[in-house]
Amino acid sequence: MLIPRWRYFAIGGGVLLLVHMLASIHPTYRANTSPLSLLPDTWRSTSVTGGYDSAGKTWPPDSAVPELTGKTRPLFDDLRVDELANRRKANAVFVVLARNSDLWAFLESMKQMEDRFNHWARYDYVFLNEEDFSDEFKRYTQSLTSANCYYGKIEHDHWFQPDWIDEEKATKAREEMIRKKVIYGHSVPYRNMCRFNSGFFFRHPLLADYDYYWRIEPSVKFFCDLTYDPFLVMQDENKVYGFTLSLYEYIETIPSLWASVREFMELHPEHLAEDNAMAFLSDDGGLTYNKCHFWSNFEIGSLKFWRSQAYMDFFEHLDKAGGFYYERWGDAPVHSIGAALFAKKDQIHFFEDIGYRHEPFQHCPQGEAHTKNRCWCDINNNFDWEWYSCTKRYTGLFN
Repeated sequence: MLIPRWRYFAIGGGVLLLVHMLASIHPTYRANTSPLSLLPDTWRSTSVTGGYDSAGKTWPPDSAVPELTGKTRPLFDDLRVDELANRRKANAVFVVLARNSDLWAFLESMKQMEDRFNHWARYDYVFLNEEDFSDEFKRYTQSLTSANCYYGKIEHDHWFQPDWIDEEKATKAREEMIRKKVIYGHSVPYRNMCRFNSGFFFRHPLLADYDYYWRIEPSVKFFCDLTYDPFLVMQDENKVYGFTLSLYEYIETIPSLWASVREFMELHPEHLAEDNAMAFLSDDGGLTYNKCHFWSNFEIGSLKFWRSQAYMDFFEHLDKAGGFYYERWGDAPVHSIGAALFAKKDQIHFFEDIGYRHEPFQHCPQGEAHTKNRCWCDINNNFDWEWYSCTKRYTGLFN
């Protein structure tokens, strides 16, 4: 039987499309083949430029800019002075979850943070570990900053798998994820970390007296100078959660998460905020989850928000469901869902002008924000508007 010629064209077209999608993972190929590359740079850029944000307001807010005599908008080099020692600061801290073996990878992240921001901002660091930190870890991290460093051990019950988890069921779940080749599907320590970040890090005694935090991980990159204080943005603008990257979660890791979320919403409608960001999470008013989440390896947030009754009730509900171990629920979707449901949408902030990379994705500021802040990332390698990014869903909340 003769096969119609059009079927050959269809098969060939499908193969070419598949090759193109796979090749698009590489930033150079993507930058040179994207239809957006044909447009002028000013058309493609949505980042804050020229001192204004997308709403036309002055950016950064005046309250977040350090005051120097004779300078209303100091340049980065102006901030290398002792005059800032008594400046107004937020009650904030950097939070680092790390092991001793992460030392050298984390020093790379910390050095960039100090060079780009904290050499003048001088915010403290809190390091957390399920084991005691070594003297070597303490010595090298403290040597990189003039701020204080504090080192804490995580409480056993906050880190390790609870006794009430059915280990036979959890083992079968891990074996099935191994069969499906789900990333970290085999790992119990990874699940411990996700559960700890979701519901316990903000309860650690070393963080008890702080209001805001900035999470930093090993082996990340900070590309741009910061001449304002993001913590003061959070405080003065009444923000509770800040991000740079967002994307879709692997559904294989969270198959029953949304069912548990819907159950919680039905039990506690009083916790849902008016004008929240449900539309970021769902395309049908909450019936289903579109898998969007903020990538929590970068987050600037309110510790008071995580300690709120709404979020604490939410976490306890999820924890009792066992999905951190029977599946592989991550702290990124848990935090994202919590922020989207229990805060107003305008309390979630996209830090467009902070260049950041965590493999394999990066956010690179565009247009004047790139040159003004002396960023060194490739402007063509910017994940914001890629097909797997959820940033367009976030910006759509305000259109």
